[in-house]
Order: sequence, then structure tokens, then C-alpha cells
Amino acid sequence: MFLSTLLIDTGTNPDRPRPGRLWLRNLYRVHQRLCMAFPSARRKQADRDFLLPYLPDDFPEDRFSADAKPDTEEKTPRAVHAQRDEKSGFLFRVDPLPGGRAVILVLSALEPDWPYAFHNAMHLLAAIPASPRPLELNIAAGQRFRFRLLANPTKRAALSKDQRQQKKAAGEKVKRPRHQLTWNSDEDPEEIFRNWLGNKADRAGFRLCEVAVGQIGYVYINKNRDGDQGQRLRSVRYEGVLEVTDANKLRQSLACGVGPAKAFGFGLLSLAPA
Repeated sequence: MFLSTLLIDTGTNPDRPRPGRLWLRNLYRVHQRLCMAFPSARRKQADRDFLLPYLPDDFPEDRFSADAKPDTEEKTPRAVHAQRDEKSGFLFRVDPLPGGRAVILVLSALEPDWPYAFHNAMHLLAAIPASPRPLELNIAAGQRFRFRLLANPTKRAALSKDQRQQKKAAGEKVKRPRHQLTWNSDEDPEEIFRNWLGNKADRAGFRLCEVAVGQIGYVYINKNRDGDQGQRLRSVRYEGVLEVTDANKLRQSLACGVGPAKAFGFGLLSLAPA
């Protein structure tokens, strides 16, 4: 896998925002631009200077296809929203820096081509992107790491028996709707979000030793440009120390992400020596 760092030009005055600050306000557009770092060989050959319109099929995050021969040079591309694991897809997170600056971390299965992705949008960046760094996940049970995670805590709503039957009769997949996690006036929000991550930890291959919950708020997503209000997603930033309980599960969690809304900057779990 590959780890990339993109320093964004946000400017120092919020009242006179730089293009990068405006770009970060809609993470749907951020995800779309990051997808452009994975052009197919056909697209790069036909459009070296990125002058043609963006077409999702030209920027697959995953080149694998079940019916493609292993020695085929140009494999059949899948859709942009590829499954995220050690062989396909990417995760990203926007981290604030001192002075109002921001950086985007990108963890990808394929090596990204950032010069191509930002060829016509270099004004969004504060520096030329460094080469992606190959990432080796040397993890063993019992190790402790400092961690950081921006998550979208949600909960599944229960379905009544009638609702399940109606979905089955209509041929729909019986899946409980997802709601943004919230709290009552007599509850401690930090405790609620801490418990949410604690419940995820066992399945993700670690246990929480220390955890701080901060920056509880919302992220706003808008796929259209016609004034539509879009949607808002609950956003919580976690930092602390974890202990590895299952190395294989944790490696999978690093590759696949933790929690929902991964296309909008959530789920990237980053580790550092404790």
C-alpha cells in the first residue's frame, strides 16, 4: 500500500479563503479529485495533459477483474467506488495544521499519480506533492501504537416485522437504515462516541488503552451545484493509544477503514509508535 501527503493551500485569512480552503468545504469534490490520481493507461495515453472531461470509468481505483487474464496489460476497470482492501481503493483524511493550514493523508492500494490528478488544479495545493511512500504494515499482537481516526459514528435503526416483510415482498434487500449517532440532553456525548469506537475495536483487531474524543460536529456533502442543501454527516476525531489484539484483523482495518462514509474522508486509521 502507499501513503501520500498533500499540503493544501488554505491561506491564513478565513475571510479571504484560498481555493484550497473552498475546495475542502465539500468533501464530495475532494474525493472526486483524489480519484483522478488513478487514471487508466488508456486515459493517460489519450489525454496526457488532462484536457478531456472527467469520466469515472477512466479513473478506476481497482484494475482487477475476475475474468481478466493475469498477464493482461490493461485489465477491465471497475467503477471508481472500488471495494477498499489491500488490493483496491483508497482512504483519505483531512487533518488541520497550525495556522489554519490543512493536509490530506491518502492511503491507497495502487500507487497514485498526483501530478496527473492536479495537472489542471495545482492552485489547490501549497506544495508539489511528494512521491507516495510504500507502507509496510509490520504489526504483531501485543504492540501498542498511538492512533488517530476521523470517524462517522452511526447506528442502525431496528425494523419491525411488517417492514421486513414489505421489503422482502418488494424484492428489496432487508437492511436496517443507518442514522447519524446523537445523544439526549442528560447523556455525555464523549462517552457515547467513546463506546461506539470501543464496540468497533474488538472486530477491528485492537483494544483501546487511552482515547480522547474531540471536534464533534458535522461534515457537509453536496454532489450537485444547483443550490441543493445536500446532506450532513456526523464527524468525530479520535486520538489515543491502542493495543493490537489480532494483527490480521488490524491490517484489514487499516486497509478497509473503520466505520461508514469512507468516500467522504472518514475511516482512515493512522498509527505511530507509542
